[in-house]
Amino acid sequence: MKKLVFVAVAFMTFLAGTAQSADKATALLNEVSSKVDSYQNIVIDFKYGLENTAENVKHETRGDVSLQGEKYLLNIMGTTRLFDGKKLYTIIPEDEEINISTYDPKKDQDITPSKMLTFYNDGYKAKWGPTQDIKGRKIQYIQLTPIDSKAEIKEIQLGIDKQTKHIYNLIQTQDNGTKITITVNSFKTDQPLPQSLFEFKENRYKDYYINRLD
Repeated sequence: MKKLVFVAVAFMTFLAGTAQSADKATALLNEVSSKVDSYQNIVIDFKYGLENTAENVKHETRGDVSLQGEKYLLNIMGTTRLFDGKKLYTIIPEDEEINISTYDPKKDQDITPSKMLTFYNDGYKAKWGPTQDIKGRKIQYIQLTPIDSKAEIKEIQLGIDKQTKHIYNLIQTQDNGTKITITVNSFKTDQPLPQSLFEFKENRYKDYYINRLD
């Protein structure tokens, strides 16, 4: 009987600790989300890394993205992706080609630029992780696990600057062993962005092949 009581107490203590960990993680994520929602726009310069040890693949590059609500302009690996709120434009200068499609959030479950700062609000279980000192900054990690057991993403480690409540980095591990790391180099808010930044001007690409996908 004493053993049963001890096991029961230990189990309840474990559950309480897990609940507190989740509550702390959720509270911090809510602070980050509120911060993001308070800005008119955000401009981020970042480093992108992809690694799969088993496949002997390792790649790093830099990119930048401007965000305003759901709209975004992303530049990475020589390609520009523009979302004006309805249509998604993928501009590939090397091939002089543009792909245009209507964005359907039900079909696209990836972490898109417009969701990269708030994706954790839906579909993930959060757990309090370790704190690290990185270049004089206190980075608190939150471990995110997809609720969907069939998701390709195994887990995400989300690093948050404890002082600014801004996301510092994201480390995504997939089921196939691929690890994607996005590290924020600069995070600017409420910049004087022209509205035309998120508008597609077809007359600028007269020599391009335009592929309308729908």
